[in-house]
Amino acid sequence: MSIGVVNSSQPAPGLKAKKAPPKLSAEDLQRFEDEALPLANVLYGGALRMTRNPADAADLVQETFLRAFRSWHQFKEGTNLKAWLYRILTNLYISSYRVKKREPQIVSTSDNGDFDLYQSLVDRAEPAASAESIVIDSLGDDEIKNALADLPEDFRMAVSLADIDGFSYKEIADMLDIPIGTVMSRLHRGRKALQKALWVVAERRGLVGQGGRTK
Repeated sequence: MSIGVVNSSQPAPGLKAKKAPPKLSAEDLQRFEDEALPLANVLYGGALRMTRNPADAADLVQETFLRAFRSWHQFKEGTNLKAWLYRILTNLYISSYRVKKREPQIVSTSDNGDFDLYQSLVDRAEPAASAESIVIDSLGDDEIKNALADLPEDFRMAVSLADIDGFSYKEIADMLDIPIGTVMSRLHRGRKALQKALWVVAERRGLVGQGGRTK
């Protein structure tokens, strides 16, 4: 009895063959290495704020670059590469990591570089120093990061993408596949929740007294 040789180029019964992505030219490969790979740390920061777990964040970034490499022929040169990579990142997180429905370990993100969220918020404030800006300047980065990490996921992602990563409402709407109005609502509510959480921290530290007056 002879044993037939399986033709590995044929799809298994009931499965459709996937079209292989076109091979990258040497020029495209070099462009991917020069333009996409340097954004790894930026993507890791976003992934860490999403997953709140270093191992999950690293896996998410690795999968993002794998997907980006396979789809590099679809990226239009001259458009926003950071936004394109972030869309892959957020789609992967929403479709894969969130589905796991496990509570990730809350960790310090102090290895994630400078945290510019509240500098961004202060820049939007009135020129005169407000009570909020005084309190914000008195808080440490870790306290702000921890308050952000404790936000509900939808608010956390909106605030992170807008105030930390600097994306526009439209870019965030495209990444999360939601209307711009929903982005604006989540961002407004997320900022309010974050300010409230930081005010509680400030009260606990004695930076503000009764009636919200700064000391």
